[in-house]
Parts: sequence; structure tokens; C-alpha cells
Amino acid sequence: MSEALLLAKTEESLLELGLKKAASILPASVEWAAGKQATYVEFLSRLLEAETEERFNRYLHTRLSLAHFPYHKTLADFDFTFQPSIDERPIWELAQLLFVEERSNVILLGPPGVGKTHLAVALGMEALQNRMSVYFVTMQRLVADLRKAHQEGRLEKRLKVYIQPKLLICDEVGYLPLDALDAANFFRLVSERYEQGAMIITSNTSFTNWGTMFGDQVLASALLDRLLHHATTVNIRGNSYRKKDKLKAGVTHALQEEVRD
Repeated sequence: MSEALLLAKTEESLLELGLKKAASILPASVEWAAGKQATYVEFLSRLLEAETEERFNRYLHTRLSLAHFPYHKTLADFDFTFQPSIDERPIWELAQLLFVEERSNVILLGPPGVGKTHLAVALGMEALQNRMSVYFVTMQRLVADLRKAHQEGRLEKRLKVYIQPKLLICDEVGYLPLDALDAANFFRLVSERYEQGAMIITSNTSFTNWGTMFGDQVLASALLDRLLHHATTVNIRGNSYRKKDKLKAGVTHALQEEVRD
């Protein structure tokens, strides 16, 4: 059998096995192996590494879509110099994801715009990179979803969407007060995940005011007891990134005006 025919047959076999990436780079890999005088193991390793990388990229793309992140940002994108109140080292320690493995929680507290959601998304991205299931939801969307499910008699089924991921990120807790049903549904979710799955919660409301937010001091106390039993709390004090960007834009505009003058 000629080399060209053998190459074509090998490509066909790779495709039949579902190894599309390996099939696509086979001719180039044969040339590479001949030029480098690579061993059979090196040649095979090159094909399999390319296939593995391609499959992981497809997996990551799918998982990113299912995670429902509002945007894709990493810790490398976070400007720690703008928020000196944050100790950078513990954040990078959290990125090692031991808290996810231990099914504990991370609470990010601070006023609007200081980077809480960015940090939550970044930690979620790290988890996805390590093949951990992640789901992101705002508090407003979460309680509205569970309320609708409760009214339609499918709360048990809907809760599973938020219970199953290894990491659940609940953003913007405390921006709006909750009625009794919404507070009860959220308490149910936290109770179901307690010591079963990790959570990241961002909030602009201090723990002392959660009783007012949930409309029930006893429920809020029981909720915090479960959330904080195994948790790392990060308090962020500083200026808003959005104000920073507006200020930067204003300075740039002023400089442009000076140049025109």
C-alpha cells in the first residue's frame, strides 16, 4: 500500500473514532516526525495532545455557556492596586479552589462597583478550568425563578438546577428586600447546599442588616449560621471601578480639549 493511500486510510480511521483534530493534523504531524526523526511514541503523543487540547476547549466553551457568567474576566484582569483594602494573597489562595473541594463558602462584601462580581466570576472561571461545574445567578433572577417554580408546583425540580453545581455563585444579595416566600426559598436552597456544595455570595449589605433584608431576624440568623459555618469573608472598601473609568474618561476628554485649545 502506497504511503499516500495509507495516510488517507489512517485519516479515515481517526475520523471514525471521533478523533477529528488528530485527523486534521495528521499530514503535518507526519512531516514533522520525519523532519525531527521523532520516535513513534513522540509522534503519537503529538496527535493525542492536540486532540486532548481540542476536546478540552470544546468542553470549556460549553461549560462557559452553561455557567451564565455576565462576562468572562480573570484574576489577572483585576486591578488590585486600585483596591488596596484587598489583601491579594488570600484571593490567589482561594483560586486554588480548596474551598470548592471542601464545600465551603466565600462571601464578598462591599459597596457597589468595587469588584465583587469580577472576583466571583474570576474564581468561577478558575473552577471551570479545573473541570468543576459552575452556575452564576443574580439574587433577583434566582428568587424570581424559584417563586415561579413554586407557583407552578415544580419547585423541587427547579431547585436541583442550583443544588447540583459544585460551585454556585449568587450575585447582588441584599440589593432588594425579599418577601416571605422568596426568603424561604433562598433559605431552602442554602440549607440544601450546606456542606454539600460551595457557594460564592456577593453582597453590599453587612451581616447585621440581613434580618431587615430577609424580613425575618430568626430566618436570617439561621441562614448566616449555615453560610458562615465554613466560609471565608472578604470585605472590600474602596472606590467604584465604574467611577474610576468615568474619571479616566473625563480626564482624557479634558486633555483633548486642552490640545484643541
